[in-house]
Amino acid sequence: MTAFRLGTQYQHGAIIVVTGAGLLLVGAVAATFAGGLAQPVPALWFGLFITLGEVLRVTLPGDREVAPLATAAGLAYALLGSYGGLPTEHTVTQVVAVVGVAVLLGAIPHAAAGRGPRLEDMARRVLVVAFAATLFQLIVAAVNRPAHLEAGWQAWQKALVMVVVVTVTLLADAVLAALVRAGDQHAPFRAAFRDEVRALRGISSAIGASGMLIALAAQAMAVWALPVFAVPIMLTQFAFRRYAAIRETYHQTIRSLSRLTEVAGYTETGHASRVAELAVAVGRDLGMTEPGLTELQFAALVHDLGQLSLREPIPGGATVIVSRPEQRQIAQLGADVIRQTGVLDGVATIVERQAEPYRRAALLADSRVPLGSRIIKAVNAYDDIVGESRRPERQMEALERLRLGVAYEFDPRVVDSLSRVLDRLRGSDRI
Repeated sequence: MTAFRLGTQYQHGAIIVVTGAGLLLVGAVAATFAGGLAQPVPALWFGLFITLGEVLRVTLPGDREVAPLATAAGLAYALLGSYGGLPTEHTVTQVVAVVGVAVLLGAIPHAAAGRGPRLEDMARRVLVVAFAATLFQLIVAAVNRPAHLEAGWQAWQKALVMVVVVTVTLLADAVLAALVRAGDQHAPFRAAFRDEVRALRGISSAIGASGMLIALAAQAMAVWALPVFAVPIMLTQFAFRRYAAIRETYHQTIRSLSRLTEVAGYTETGHASRVAELAVAVGRDLGMTEPGLTELQFAALVHDLGQLSLREPIPGGATVIVSRPEQRQIAQLGADVIRQTGVLDGVATIVERQAEPYRRAALLADSRVPLGSRIIKAVNAYDDIVGESRRPERQMEALERLRLGVAYEFDPRVVDSLSRVLDRLRGSDRI
């Protein structure tokens, strides 16, 4: 197993982020080595806590790898104006060198255990701290230039500048994360950025606040500011870890439920997972938000649950070959079962409406049919025709049949998106 996971499709966004961080780190380490390490004691302590934070990194829902303690300590070091009552002397290059080396050291235990962290996530953490340090020192230099401030920088001014720097830095981090995710998942950048802001706003707020508190407290408390103010971020990280574990258990339960129709012989093996994978890819291509994609994935996995009520299985489980009233009955019965959970009403609605045409006569589109239902309707019909076949002519035949139904049955936007997704998957040799 590789120590550092680059992924099967390492996209341009990730390449830019990793290359930029790598070149920056090499230059920073070389400059720091040539000029010597200023104030090595705080550099050592902050580096130690960053390393510890990397060891304790956590993966959040959406496959987001974060290291809250490491990022908070790195931000604190970038915002450090004084330490133990003495002004700090470290430069931006030293901040980058200390943080970068600590991040790499913290990845060693994971690499040794075969759980190599993603390079793009590590690179983002280095770039974010470098950005914060540069912005902070530029603002400090500009604010301290007027004569009436030469005697010193007031505490409220420093706190205000820290808030501005951290806010802008966290937005920059969301931009980098969206750049990587949009390239990796072929999602629109705007939708990826919106999802990153929504997904990380809770943990990012805790990281930013902890970084500022550590930097402010270190003026008087020196090294003790790190363990004292690291406790809240550790508790927050523990809570997010528990939340991520619960979400993962939830996903596994839905996946197990989706296999009931396969085990009972009502659908072909792998049908639900294929429909779910393609549906999420189409939804992402159309700019759906991450919560919407989660509901879409769940609905796609259990969209055939209503077939368990049939006395005789449909040949091959292909609902595309049965009449519309039968399709509606299957969809309705499946939705009724899902609603019994009490927490998946959105998923139930998507499943219930999957048999409806996207528009009716004299209507541009039926507003009662959610986008998720339209996606599942088209993707399910495609997989009913193609199945596990990898023959290009079979896939083209299925798309042509869908295009013949775009007048009323299938949403043309969805069919066009499905075609684009299939072209990308074909180019990556995944189908």
